[in-house]
Amino acid sequence: MYIKDYMSTNLITITPETSVVKASDLLKQHDINRLPVLENGQLVGLITKEVISKNSPSGATSLSAHEVNYLLEKTTAKDIMVKKVMTIGPDNMVEEAASIMRANNIGVLVVTEGSQLVGIITDKDIFKAFVDVSGYDTPGSSLVVELVGDRKGVIEEVGDALVETDVNLTHMIVYHHENNIRLVLHVSTTETDELEAAIKARGYEVKSVHEKTNE
Repeated sequence: MYIKDYMSTNLITITPETSVVKASDLLKQHDINRLPVLENGQLVGLITKEVISKNSPSGATSLSAHEVNYLLEKTTAKDIMVKKVMTIGPDNMVEEAASIMRANNIGVLVVTEGSQLVGIITDKDIFKAFVDVSGYDTPGSSLVVELVGDRKGVIEEVGDALVETDVNLTHMIVYHHENNIRLVLHVSTTETDELEAAIKARGYEVKSVHEKTNE
């Protein structure tokens, strides 16, 4: 899965001279959480709701509302923006973006091509990619099949079971659980009894079956 297939490209950007009040208004107006900061077309920082909140007077301040607004009008993006922005390329994999986000405890990566900003990818985009690859939103059933030990030819045998029972496979995920491997097979039908039997006949355990309908 490529980042370019899941990143947001219709971006609202600001300059280093944009006031914090204007930045806050843009975040609310467009219902977004982040604003890339560009100077002469180059990425120089990032403004987020969290950054604005941390740099705004607390509710316990003795300042009047007028004084607070005055201070925020005088404060610009360059005064509070995150300057060390983590970036990634559009041709990198979504999995890499997820790994970087998890390792750095962040929810967004700015996507650049050369020195040009081309998009951003967020944790919500990662969630969408996971749902897409799992087939969860596709009507049918998901069968969790456990493979004990190191066994060759698994995909071929599962494929034979699908052909034998005339069931269409739409998605497949492979992951490790303890010392075993599990396959999650998403098929296009909710009638899976024959498929389950065919898989079990080949020596595999069907741990569970989960149905997904349009309802």
